[in-house]
Amino acid sequence: MKKSLLLLLAALSLPFRAEAFCGFYVARADSKLFNQSSQVALARDGNSTAITMASDYQGDLKEFALIIPVPTVVEKDDVKVLEKALLDHLDAYTAPRLVEYWDPDPNLPVPMPVMPMAAFDAFAGSPKRADGARARGVVIERQFSAGEYDILVLSAKQSDGLMIWLKENDYKLPEGAEPVLDSYIRQNMKFFVAKVNLGRQAKEGRTWLRPLRVTYQSRKFMLPLRLGTVNAKGPQDLIVHALSRNGRVEATNYRTVRLPSDTEIPEHVKPQFGDFYRAMFDRAVAIEKMSAIFTEYFWDMGWCDPCSSDPVPMRELRELGCKWLKGDDNNRPEQGTMFITRLHIRYDREHFPEDIVFQETGDTKNLQGRYVMNHPWHGKATNDQGKRYFEELPKRQEQWAQNLARLTGWKIEDIHAKQAAYKETAKPKHE
Repeated sequence: MKKSLLLLLAALSLPFRAEAFCGFYVARADSKLFNQSSQVALARDGNSTAITMASDYQGDLKEFALIIPVPTVVEKDDVKVLEKALLDHLDAYTAPRLVEYWDPDPNLPVPMPVMPMAAFDAFAGSPKRADGARARGVVIERQFSAGEYDILVLSAKQSDGLMIWLKENDYKLPEGAEPVLDSYIRQNMKFFVAKVNLGRQAKEGRTWLRPLRVTYQSRKFMLPLRLGTVNAKGPQDLIVHALSRNGRVEATNYRTVRLPSDTEIPEHVKPQFGDFYRAMFDRAVAIEKMSAIFTEYFWDMGWCDPCSSDPVPMRELRELGCKWLKGDDNNRPEQGTMFITRLHIRYDREHFPEDIVFQETGDTKNLQGRYVMNHPWHGKATNDQGKRYFEELPKRQEQWAQNLARLTGWKIEDIHAKQAAYKETAKPKHE
């Protein structure tokens, strides 16, 4: 008997409409800007946080500007432009996956495949800038460039002064920005403003925006979400890859919930795994009233089982801010020195009124979003053992259908119809 792991689907292959970012976009003139998708990597070590932000911005790059709150004045050495491939690798490494098994010939004197563990049931229970800045109570703390970006670090005494200064400098702010900015000013937060220098970008031959990594020191381990809701069109999705040295990362001011996993689902889901996962996540969000953060993956990065992509080498992890790692750049970390938590957040202003505050836990129990598909044997029964297999098969298939209905909310009669119509074309994987 041979059990085969054949299909690993990364979240990049799922056409999620993920609209989110830690800050907000501000437009020049009357351009309509919005956030299309977002991923964040957070590397935390003591009081040091390195946040790497990537977003699929849609619009004219000459009109792009990003504002995010930061707890301290950020220096030039604290900012680095990275390649999107780094976040893509983390995404592929941690993505929910579909695994397949093929039942062996039931007539042979071998044990049946080991059934997966019981499902975890989450459903139970410039000069122009400087001249006018101080008059508005705005201080340009730092001004420098990083790659294709021109960076300003601002502080302000009042939100109305900051709003006026931004507008005087040709930024068109979205409606509702002032009270959010004011709340950050009262916390003595600074504002990191990034714009694209089109001349430098053209010299480098790029037409896309690369992620920005910003490192700062703060006792608080947090992710500023509220500015991301100001110009959002409805609820947003955000994937957070939390990189830590001590264990799993969770929120302290919102519930952190594990998504249902290790569940057997019917064969016909294979070509529509993206639809299945979206429906399951939608249902989980609805059950939690969009007020929870979902853990999709947690693992010691010194090993993986199964590995859904090539291991992430220390070279890439150090680029993302994991400076504590020791050893050869091309090796994976030693076990017990590097952990990754993948968190999936769907949020809006109503349900997530506060920025997310995180903590590292001592929990090192691995978990992954894993969905199991068992392909039945398609031969004939030639003995009593084979007959018993085919007698039990309908019960197993019904359980798979019920699991799918429970996870997604899809109608059981529709699931039954698709089960009946599905024809497996792949060859059985047996020795």
